[in-house]
Amino acid sequence: MKESYNDNLFDRLFIWLFSRKMAIAIGTGTVKSGYDGFVDLSQQIVRGRNAAQQQEVVSVVLRSLVPAPVLKLIRTFFSPTQVVCELNAWFATVLFEWLVGPCEVRAVDVTDESGRPRSQRSGVHIKKCRYLEQSGCVGMCINMCKLPTQSFFTQEFGIPLTMTPNFEDLSCEMAFGQLPPPLETEAAYHQPCLIGQCVTAAAVPACPKVRE
Repeated sequence: MKESYNDNLFDRLFIWLFSRKMAIAIGTGTVKSGYDGFVDLSQQIVRGRNAAQQQEVVSVVLRSLVPAPVLKLIRTFFSPTQVVCELNAWFATVLFEWLVGPCEVRAVDVTDESGRPRSQRSGVHIKKCRYLEQSGCVGMCINMCKLPTQSFFTQEFGIPLTMTPNFEDLSCEMAFGQLPPPLETEAAYHQPCLIGQCVTAAAVPACPKVRE
């Protein structure tokens, strides 16, 4: 059963802000409102663009939300220590529930600068991703969320992030402080389209939008 959401004023503000930035980035809007409009704009970004182009549009949107001087200050003064990573995990549960649905901080094992494993509470468990459920698209999950978000935190903020979606129950694990591996080495790269959600689900062994 599809989850229902009652967006509060804070949620609606963030949905409006992100939707506005997306519309500016692609030069068009949407007749839909609220979260439906946000997903519709995402689908417009996907149409006519390959995977790399989709990711670049999202990167432009994310960079437009944080001024360049702020990004530089964060990279300069906030190295990815355990405390910084744990704070980022907490902020993620507060700021992005409107986007992904209910989530909670969890302990995760990450590899530190010396290559040793370290346990810290810098993980975020997304119980059932709102974006993945509503879009119903593996490619949108990877190209519009996972890869550009990982890249933004890792490269722009200087705080490594790995996201691991579960396409069985639509949950997702985020690990701040963990460098993301190459997509080709992850299960998500070989993930078929979602049965009952995508017309190509029975025709191809893996989502073509991820590889195009």
